[in-house]
Amino acid sequence: MGLYDSAERVSLEVQNNYLFQRSIKAYYEAASRISGKVLEIGTGSGYGVEIISGVANEFVTVDKFDTKLDFSQYPNVTFMQGNVPPLNFEANTFDFAITFQVVEHIKDDHSFIREIHRVLKPGGKLIITTPNIKMSITRNPWHIREYSVEQFKNLLSKYFSQVEPMGVYGNEKSDAYYENNKKSVQKVLRWDILRMNRWLPRQVLQVPYDIMNKRNRKKLMHENTDLANSFTHEDFFVKKADDKCFDLFYVATK
Repeated sequence: MGLYDSAERVSLEVQNNYLFQRSIKAYYEAASRISGKVLEIGTGSGYGVEIISGVANEFVTVDKFDTKLDFSQYPNVTFMQGNVPPLNFEANTFDFAITFQVVEHIKDDHSFIREIHRVLKPGGKLIITTPNIKMSITRNPWHIREYSVEQFKNLLSKYFSQVEPMGVYGNEKSDAYYENNKKSVQKVLRWDILRMNRWLPRQVLQVPYDIMNKRNRKKLMHENTDLANSFTHEDFFVKKADDKCFDLFYVATK
């Protein structure tokens, strides 16, 4: 993922507008809930920095890779590059922690969640998203694992006293786009007669998957240009999680 511009790094340059708006919804939803000193794990391309910096007194954002974003325009934001876990902070440091579409990439997810719990102040909250495996169209070899509603709740409940399981859903327009994408992917998978997508080591599949994923998104964009360009984050909403949500959006309290 560090060698080229992977589709796992959300941005309008890599994704189509539909997925970008679905992803950025988490930042808008989090911004309505957070304040004080905030930690983000997984800066990505930095598309959420402006949103969170506007509501946080102090915002520290961490990523494995560097970002091209000019942080000098955000005086209350500090960017740190490094691998996690562990987190290089003292215990009881942050009021809120956010991490979106990251935990599925972490080998030791228990250590990851435990470290976030450690650096949060008593009463602090973790806001976290990850794909809902029930709505994943195909195996994503970039992900070490994906979670169901109950599996993710069980993971967080081992370390946090309260867990509020919610999910990101779409309106009829976004549901229609999802179905078009599903049909398009299924057409491609018909050529996988040996079902290699299911059993090959994920490292072998990563680059071919990424190439096909980008091609499919461009194809969908070309075939549904007006629809894709019309999406905003307001076409998505958060409510109690069930198997039909696109992404799990959980709030856990220390």
